[in-house]
Amino acid sequence: MRQPFPLVSIVMLAWNRKDDVRESLCHIQKIDYEPLEIIVVDNASTDGTAEMVEEEFADVRLIKIGKNIGIAAYNVGFEQAKGKYIVAIDDDSFPARHAIRRMVQVFEKDERLGAVAFDVRNYYHYDEIKNELEDTDETEEVKAVASDYLMSFNGAGVGIRKDLFKKIGYYPEEFFLYHNEMDCAFKIWDAGYRIEFYSNIVSYHKYSPKNRASWRAPFYYTRNAFWLVWKHYPMDMALNTTLRLIYNCLYYSIEQKTTVYLKAMWSAFREAYKLKGKRKAVDRAIAQKLRVPFNLSFTFYR
Repeated sequence: MRQPFPLVSIVMLAWNRKDDVRESLCHIQKIDYEPLEIIVVDNASTDGTAEMVEEEFADVRLIKIGKNIGIAAYNVGFEQAKGKYIVAIDDDSFPARHAIRRMVQVFEKDERLGAVAFDVRNYYHYDEIKNELEDTDETEEVKAVASDYLMSFNGAGVGIRKDLFKKIGYYPEEFFLYHNEMDCAFKIWDAGYRIEFYSNIVSYHKYSPKNRASWRAPFYYTRNAFWLVWKHYPMDMALNTTLRLIYNCLYYSIEQKTTVYLKAMWSAFREAYKLKGKRKAVDRAIAQKLRVPFNLSFTFYR
């Protein structure tokens, strides 16, 4: 007998955030959608995260990774997910109660909709806005927000078709951290699908003013910016943007008195072999309209 609603798999990547994972899973258990598969991929946590999940959440599927392999661990969960649609979240984020039902609604109406970008809101404002969202009439029409640009998504709340996600190779394992969403967005648009943002399909994320490891974000955002360009831009755009990134690495290293940008640039060139066989230039219109936040790389030491 055919299920009335398609299976949805929520995949969380966890690393040393035991209390946040517990809190997020408690919220996820209140979601008003079935059937729902919940997968936690533990990226070699040392704070008891995996043990907590095993002891307190019998309905959650736990996948243990032997060492921290970055976003490649997400792909283990994505591959093993059984759902027609996959929802990716961080270990300190969770979808709002009605989000999955609304997501499925828009997916089922449009076969060319490849990914649903959730409105990722600050969890620390949760008590101020949750009633407004959770008490909304369930018959409310879910509409995409119009934009002149092509959309990417926030990895703390996104739904993607499993078959499409598998086809494009999931997240780029060579990136380790950061800009994996942008890489995925290039491939979704290039495959002939769309990414749409919906203001009433919501997830909550604990935005922190300080990164857990201060060097990681500027290093990986900068290095992976080069790799995004080399993987996806047409040749002339790739050359021009590479020169601009090199200039920015030099300029902001001096301005902010740091060597992290230079180290990231050197790593991008030195390890470029990791991109072998992965370059596929997208249509020029996609490259021009899908805006990459390159300047984000150079804001961490200001």
